[in-house]
Amino acid sequence: MTALRSTRTRRSARRLTVATAAVAALLLLAGCASTSSSASEKPASETLPTGTPSDGTSLRIAGRLTQLQLEAAGSAIDPLDFTVKEWVNVGAGPDVIQAFRAGALDVANNAIIPPIQAHDIGFDATIVAVLERPAPSYIFATAAGVDLDSFTDLKGKKIAFSQGQSQGDTVLRTLRTAGIDTDDVELIALPSTQFLTALQGGQVDVAPLSEPEVTKYIDQYGRDGAVALPAEEPDLLSILWVPTKVLADDDSVLAVRDYIRAWAQGQVWAWENSDEWKKYYFVDTEGLTSTDADRIWALANKPSFPTDWDTAVDWAQSSIELLAGEGYVKEFDAETLFDRRFEGDAAAAVAAEYVKEK
Repeated sequence: MTALRSTRTRRSARRLTVATAAVAALLLLAGCASTSSSASEKPASETLPTGTPSDGTSLRIAGRLTQLQLEAAGSAIDPLDFTVKEWVNVGAGPDVIQAFRAGALDVANNAIIPPIQAHDIGFDATIVAVLERPAPSYIFATAAGVDLDSFTDLKGKKIAFSQGQSQGDTVLRTLRTAGIDTDDVELIALPSTQFLTALQGGQVDVAPLSEPEVTKYIDQYGRDGAVALPAEEPDLLSILWVPTKVLADDDSVLAVRDYIRAWAQGQVWAWENSDEWKKYYFVDTEGLTSTDADRIWALANKPSFPTDWDTAVDWAQSSIELLAGEGYVKEFDAETLFDRRFEGDAAAAVAAEYVKEK
């Protein structure tokens, strides 16, 4: 791979090819924003309550990996102290925001971009847990017959792009590092759920995919010339976030704190029981071979839960500035996204080797 040169571009205009479905999604979000209050709900207390939630407390959660990890771990992880009313089948940031706005979801696991987008449209939500993952998460896959030997080859390409998701952040960071202006590529606006279909149909030349999706794609299209190039830019943060109004009730806060505990312990259980997890998730659930599972897992991040969120806030600020520089959001202080009262909860739930001290 060739050496990459770094530049920092700040532009107020952008050239973006927008798919019809993406336009509809953005219009829906804009409509939701018109009825949203950006004023923060006052928390139930200035300090977090302790103990267990009252009987009957429930949350609706979007967290498929945690759900599977808790199933696979069984009695190795203490059961939740509240009822999961529903494991909501949404994951992409725009879908999570819509579910939050509809009152159909209480907690979700995403990267940092969805909370930034939610703030930009005036929806009041807050981050309550942080996991750092310094190894890159995405892999740039190409349509059949499209060459991609290094990231400088992205110039002139049609690239799948979702400004409201972490894939979009990775694309912008990759272009900046490669010294490519966004005017020198064609960003095709799509939700990430359509990236694979767009690659298969030749609507885009390149798309950032995650595992196990990219392995399945290359297994099918590699023989036709599709290639995959691992990203060099990390998607540093995995976060839990909630609509701020959820925190207005002490029992809900206690349930959220208990879910943070289970979420963190699920990550650690999977790391410490990797053979069992690889078989349960990659092989039995996703249908990959054990060889593919081993290869994917070799690139996994060891769980790292910071006791101090300064790095997370700085990373979020850099994403805000990158998106704002391209005209996608208005710039604001990233600190407003985080509720630091929860800062130590995830780290307190795991062994010291998985804790990142300041």
